[in-house]
Amino acid sequence: MVKVRARVPLKVGVGSEIPAEILSFHGLQSEQEHVALIFKQADQSVNPPLVRMHSECLTGDVFHSSRCDCGEQLEETLHKMGEDGGIILYLRQEGRGIGLYNKLDAYKLQSEGMTTYEANNHLGFADDLRDFTEAAQMLKALNIDCIRLVTNNPKKIEELQAAGITLKEVIGTKAHLKDGNRNYLKAKIEHGKHRLNIEQD
Repeated sequence: MVKVRARVPLKVGVGSEIPAEILSFHGLQSEQEHVALIFKQADQSVNPPLVRMHSECLTGDVFHSSRCDCGEQLEETLHKMGEDGGIILYLRQEGRGIGLYNKLDAYKLQSEGMTTYEANNHLGFADDLRDFTEAAQMLKALNIDCIRLVTNNPKKIEELQAAGITLKEVIGTKAHLKDGNRNYLKAKIEHGKHRLNIEQD
């Protein structure tokens, strides 16, 4: 059985101004150190809570790379949950599960003209190797089985529902267009991996 391992208060976001708690877990099926960030005690006081599953992206989350919109989606969610409460499940699944070094190899292939999916496939990987089973386990460890999910990704919706999590509502994030990521976002839409409108600019 998955259990909460530790709960630590901290502040997060740009300028570290948003109060939150960060939780670690014991008993997840892999050795990945996934964590949950909880805002305004949403695991105890909000029903159903707002939840986002966010896969780790070093290049986007930390270095604000022009190649993706991961960091912007994370900041958008942090601010929303700082105001309204919610839970971010931060999952250690870099590069859709292929790891950081392989993701950088894929970046090189994208620079040569491949889409993000073509690059992953060329390296011998499926389109998306992420598994959201442990995200469902984390929610159940918090005694949560009904949520409002923040996502544009149908895969996340399908896997959470298959794991027994009820989705009361699905809320999309904005399209964060910038120099360098239009083709990346377009590829995700064309492959049916995301529900976005990137023509709003």
